[in-house]
Parts: sequence; C-alpha cells; structure tokens
Amino acid sequence: MKKRNICVVVTARPSYSRIRSVLLEIERHADLELQLVVSGTAILDKYGKTDDFIEKDGFTITERVYNVLEGGNPTAMAKTTGMAILELSTVFLNLKPDAVITIADRYETIATSIASSYLNIPLVHIQGGEVTGNIDEKVRHANTKLADIHFAASSQAMERILKMGEDAEYVFNTGCPSIDIAMELTKSSYLNFDPFMKYSGVGKTFDYENGYIVVMQHPETTEYRNSREQIEETLHAVKEIHKPTFWFWPNSDAGTDGTSKGIRSFREAHRSMKVHFFKNMGSVDFLNLIKNAKCMVGNSSAGIRESAFLGVPVVNIGKRQESRDRAENVMDVWYDRTEIAKAINEQISHGPYNPSNLYGDGQSGRRIAEILATVELRSHKTLTY
Repeated sequence: MKKRNICVVVTARPSYSRIRSVLLEIERHADLELQLVVSGTAILDKYGKTDDFIEKDGFTITERVYNVLEGGNPTAMAKTTGMAILELSTVFLNLKPDAVITIADRYETIATSIASSYLNIPLVHIQGGEVTGNIDEKVRHANTKLADIHFAASSQAMERILKMGEDAEYVFNTGCPSIDIAMELTKSSYLNFDPFMKYSGVGKTFDYENGYIVVMQHPETTEYRNSREQIEETLHAVKEIHKPTFWFWPNSDAGTDGTSKGIRSFREAHRSMKVHFFKNMGSVDFLNLIKNAKCMVGNSSAGIRESAFLGVPVVNIGKRQESRDRAENVMDVWYDRTEIAKAINEQISHGPYNPSNLYGDGQSGRRIAEILATVELRSHKTLTY
C-alpha cells in the first residue's frame, strides 16, 4: 500500500508546539510520510527561528517559505497572508500531498487553508471549534469551513464544529497535541535545565531557586493601537511584585511594535528588575519552565491549555482568550497594574491546582496519526445543515 503524504505547515512559534507530537507519530507510522513546510515567523531570527528547534528535534524540513511583511499592523498581516497563499500554492503543486494540515487559529494559517482547498487537496484542521477574542476567532472558524477533516481539542470544541454543519464522520475529539508534551513532563518534578545557560536572552541574571513567574503577552489585533499602553500595565505590575521573571517576546501580530517598544523602554528605565527576556525556547523546555513556575501571566493560550493540564496558576489579561473554555487554574483580569499585581500575588499564594484533562490526556498525536492513515481522504464535504 502506498504511503500517504501528509504535508504539515508550521507558520509560527506556537504552531510547532501544537503539532510536535503529531509530527513524531506521522514519522513513526508505517503508512504515512511527512512533508514539513515551515514559513512565516517560524523561520525569522527576530522571532526566535523555530526552524532551528524543529531540526534539533530531528525533523527534516521539506520546504521553507519566506512571506512575512514587517510593519506590525493589519495591512502587513493581510499582505503577509496574501504572499503565503501565492507561495504555498506553488509548494503544494510541487509536493502533491495527499492531505495538508493547518494548525489552530493564527491569522496566517488561513493561507494554508485557501491554497490547499483551491488545489482540491484534502485539508485537515487541528484545534477548530474554540471561541476566543482577536482576529483568531474569525480565522479559526474560516479554517473550519474550508477543512475536510477536523481534530478538535475538547468535547465542547467538537460540539461547536458539528453545530457549524460539518459531517460528524469527519469530526474527531482527539485532544490538543501540545498536551502530549505536557504529559512527558509529569514524570519530572524539577526544572532540569538552566534558562540562562541554555538560551541567550536579554536582561539580568538572577537566583530563581525560590520561585519565579513566566510572562507571555501578545498584542490584541482588534486593539492593536493600545498595545504599548497595555503592556506597560503588565510591566508595572511585575515591577511591583518584585519576583524573578522569565518574559517571552510577543508574536508578530498587529500591535507587536507597540508591545516591543514598551518592553524596551521600560527595561532601559528599570534595569534593576529581576526580569530576563527570551525570543524562544524548545517546546519541551518551555513547558518545563511553565510547569515549575509559581504563576504564568499574560494572554497566551499556553495559560489556558497546557497550564490547565499541569495545574499551574494563571493570570489571564484582557480579551485575547475571551470565552475560551478554561479550567479552575485561570484568574481573569483587565489591563490594570493594580489588578494584575493583586491577581499574581493571589495565584502565587494559592499554589498549584489540580490537573485538568479539559484539552486532552496526552495521547493526541497517536490518535491523529492513526486517523490520518485510515480515514477516507476527500476534498469535498457533505454538510449537515
């Protein structure tokens, strides 16, 4: 039997952690062949060059697609997506995959869906059916309607996909593949690497043996003009609580320039803060860092998904994750320094939460690979309206 060529498109730093276990299982499966395309900010040094981490994990990158237009505004986002459609169309034409996988909800993922659909290649969507704020909300549901096969991360997400009229035979609740990485870390009870030694970053080095927090805050694309003001509220809150802090650089969404300028300006004015800034980390190390943190702060989906499974206290700021299904470990606040600082202290005092399987049990990659090897592949849909 001919192996099925499964083309996976990784477009950004978070996309890789969402798909890593699936890539591993596709490579292990006797009936599947992996075609790995890396594009967008995942191949740019400014955002941590995720392709370096992909290759260190042992994967061979089939194609690299350069398509990012700088600017940090909605026009740059739209043009970046447009260029990705052009480039990916050629890549898919040459690779001739049996199916293409698009991941989650970042703005540029719609390019994968459009190029694949227009070429009549079966499209697989991972993490559809969820509800959030930001442009991600529109992109995710658009991906769902273009996709032929759906791998939902939770039972609630699966139900939403079905309510959108998708064929129940092609909608699967597999859990979130990033939980597979988190599952690996449940066997370890300590941080097994030194962030300062292993990863280059900017800022002070400090003693973190008595605890630290992790911050990851991205701009909200629907409020991108307020990104600098919003990040400054978080910066002031972190300064006030005076805890050792590992801080990750924002994604390339509209508003990223304002967020970055706010961080740089504040960092220069407050050099005594115990804060160290990183562009990126390997996906396993990143989750290990979160697992051992006293609290995660910001608006990353890692606070909603992986942190729930790991029982890490989270302070979620603003509307970026609005309405997303969440476990009891999340405390929601607005962009207000006093409110943020108070919530961080409360979460640190609370300590670890009970682990939640809301987004999976750590077996998603295996399930997805098996379905990809056996499901009927088609590039048309039977809707159930």
